[in-house]
Amino acid sequence: MIRNIVKIDEEKCDGCGLCVNACAEGAIEIIDGKAKLISETYCDGLGACLGECPQNAITIEQRQADAFDEEATAQHLAQTKAAPPELPCGCPGNLSRQLNPKTSPQENSPTETSPSHLRNWPVQLMLAPTQATYFQHADLLLVADCVPFAFADFHRKYLKEKSVVIGCPKLDDAQMYIEKLTEIIKHSSLKSITVLHMEVPCCSGLTRIAQEALAAGGSKIPAQDITIGVQGDIISQKNL
Repeated sequence: MIRNIVKIDEEKCDGCGLCVNACAEGAIEIIDGKAKLISETYCDGLGACLGECPQNAITIEQRQADAFDEEATAQHLAQTKAAPPELPCGCPGNLSRQLNPKTSPQENSPTETSPSHLRNWPVQLMLAPTQATYFQHADLLLVADCVPFAFADFHRKYLKEKSVVIGCPKLDDAQMYIEKLTEIIKHSSLKSITVLHMEVPCCSGLTRIAQEALAAGGSKIPAQDITIGVQGDIISQKNL
């Protein structure tokens, strides 16, 4: 039969997994780092996944395809839920790694504890009040919550004299983040925003959140995007 069905452009897909979460029928999985339609019978063709793709890699096309099978989809979802629990996207960010921290000759010497440069609390974006005084005329850091663990010099190099909010673009509500960050931008006369996220694909969603919030808030303040590697190195820095 001819019907609407999802089409995924694998060249554009970065494997972030947001479409997997958006597909209530479980028709999409991340395989070899790319989103793939695992069965035509699981896809209802309504396109709930389209708006979640930051790379615009998903479209709806009309073509010859197997009919959507609601009963088979229900069985598929039941089997999926019965499987051992794991994060749904299966992207490289889930890869278990044992890291080898780099040490310097002076690291084990008795020295004073480095001071904290944290200026505000709470730091979770979900909890931060949008009109807090510490956001007024501030340089704001929007940080993926894994970054301070990976980047050893986070406090001195990035946090000093800045306000900060943190979150996980993969596990939390991205739309809520956009709306809340938009309100902060509208009410705070920020001087700049710096986005810090990890190198794994799903973490780059934080960049999209910042871009959409800046657009919604009508702000043209300077914005920078910094990617941190899992070994604690700076992968890239660019202006948004």
